[in-house]
Amino acid sequence: MTEKPTPSPSQPEGGTSRRKFIAATAGATAAASALPVESYAQVAGSDELKVGMIGCGGRNSGAIVQNLTANDSSRLVAIADAFQDKIDGTGPRGKGLPAIQKQLEKDGKAKQVDVPESRQYAGFDAYKQVIDQVDVVCIATPPGFRPIHFEYAVAAGKHVFMEKPVCVDAHGYNRVIEAAKLADQKNLKVVVGLQRHYQNSYLEAFKQVHENGLLGEITSAQCWWNGSRPWIIPREDGWTEMEYQMRNWYYFNWLCGDHISEQHVHNIDVINWFVSGDSAMGGNPISAQGMGGRAGLEPLTVGEIFDHHYVEFRFGPEHNHTVMNSQCRHIPDTWRQVAEEIHGTDGIAYLGGNNPKITDLKGKVKWQYRTPRGQTDPNPYQVEHDELYRHIKEDKPLNNAYYGAKSSFTTTLGRLATYSGQNINWDDAVKSDFSIMPEVFAMDAEPPVKPGEDGKYQIAVPGQYKLPWA
Repeated sequence: MTEKPTPSPSQPEGGTSRRKFIAATAGATAAASALPVESYAQVAGSDELKVGMIGCGGRNSGAIVQNLTANDSSRLVAIADAFQDKIDGTGPRGKGLPAIQKQLEKDGKAKQVDVPESRQYAGFDAYKQVIDQVDVVCIATPPGFRPIHFEYAVAAGKHVFMEKPVCVDAHGYNRVIEAAKLADQKNLKVVVGLQRHYQNSYLEAFKQVHENGLLGEITSAQCWWNGSRPWIIPREDGWTEMEYQMRNWYYFNWLCGDHISEQHVHNIDVINWFVSGDSAMGGNPISAQGMGGRAGLEPLTVGEIFDHHYVEFRFGPEHNHTVMNSQCRHIPDTWRQVAEEIHGTDGIAYLGGNNPKITDLKGKVKWQYRTPRGQTDPNPYQVEHDELYRHIKEDKPLNNAYYGAKSSFTTTLGRLATYSGQNINWDDAVKSDFSIMPEVFAMDAEPPVKPGEDGKYQIAVPGQYKLPWA
């Protein structure tokens, strides 16, 4: 499968032509327009839906259970992963089909799984076989693949749940936006796993800010994802470099986008949402500059990403030139914080945690979220699937891909800023249409980055890192 040119060693993130992007999109659109109407996903009013699963890691193993729980008449009929052992649940960190079946049996929903070996697909192109035979697809593959999988699903006329982030480069962002437009034309429903949009406390806080005006005019914001480093899978004899990187996708930009994308996208998305005031389309800053690096606690034989980023994002005049300061970190024994804070002319919103609140500028509480007495707030991870099916059944518009793409690419802008040490303009980055994906997807193919003879990966150096369009 061919996608983009391999970046050169002197320019870690290589470009691709706008013409190539337009041609690829036109081809997908032409293929989609050739489909008969009945080939599009399930029409409104019917409960019976065939579901496919692409990616058999821990996140999708949870998401597929939530998806099937949301609609008792849905059936999981096909699954795909790059690795067969992740489907089987025998590989590193692969829960796979056995774990899904066990959970659904526990919930009394075993009848909703019908995945014989003939509908289990492994390999880079396996997603096509799943998408071609389902009505709804759950996509939780490494983020670099999401534009490819989303584009194919929309072209085939399928409803989509996909995890965040949805892109790691400009080419991926542009593909997602174009596919989102096509999804609207086909009346497809799309949910992105930025679950705070489906969480009661955030929805109520948004209402207090934008309907009741408790903050006044928003002027600045701060957000954090300071936590711990996730898993690392040791290299095994016989693995190609591509397989090692695929197994350790979190530590390579072409797969993950750095942890500013994979994790911190949640908090950055909240600020984009609240600053823009637009729950459907979302918003984005116009520039980013910042700093980051690798503190040296992690060996350079483990991937290429930074372990800390601090970025100053600036919004345009239509949003009062609001400044968002963003920080994320993976350094042990440091202050942990996952939250958002928004300042306005009349108050401050403290989001995150169980009881977000809004105070005046002197600290007096103006509003605080409380779960109604005797009730329990629904799990937003479940609600996003409930809403997907509700909109399918009621035939109501639902497309999270726009704000999902904007927030995902905001994190890419932040990565470019910290890697380069430069002030990065949103429009320049988008128009460049740069790609960091491999030219060929195969376990024996060359990934975009490789370690040196000493086994160490090159880390971006601010001031030396070259922007893709420079």
